[in-house]
Amino acid sequence: MRKIVGILVLLFFILSTIHIPAQTFSLGQLKSFNALSMADFKKEMKKLNYTFYDKVESSEYSLYQYDSPGYQSKIGKFEFTTTKSEDCIEYELPGKKEYEQYLKLILKEGYKEAEKGKIITKEPYVDYYKNKDHIRMVLPKKGETAPYIIMVFR
Repeated sequence: MRKIVGILVLLFFILSTIHIPAQTFSLGQLKSFNALSMADFKKEMKKLNYTFYDKVESSEYSLYQYDSPGYQSKIGKFEFTTTKSEDCIEYELPGKKEYEQYLKLILKEGYKEAEKGKIITKEPYVDYYKNKDHIRMVLPKKGETAPYIIMVFR
């Protein structure tokens, strides 16, 4: 009996130190989320075991956000009422490493840097285009370590 308890305690300590990474999505998956209706997007998030985080609804847009399992990242879907080209998926990355991986992938796939600026909350961004495809990479404010965000537009 002591051996079983000892093994269970040892297993508990080993499992509690294992880092479970957040799920990451391919660019294709992020683009495909834009094609989904909001209802289908919600269903897809539930299938992926993401939990509801927040919603914002106004006369201009709807935003639904979900937390990843383990609460390491967030994903949200914006649907605008008048300008459908502004519809986008916003994926808050776990950190700088993941941001850099997406940036390498974007450049490898032929996206070109187009413009820089600041979003409404003052975080700097860089827009990348490939034909009509538009991706925005958002960095944390100067002096801050988070969030790193990728936005994939319709």
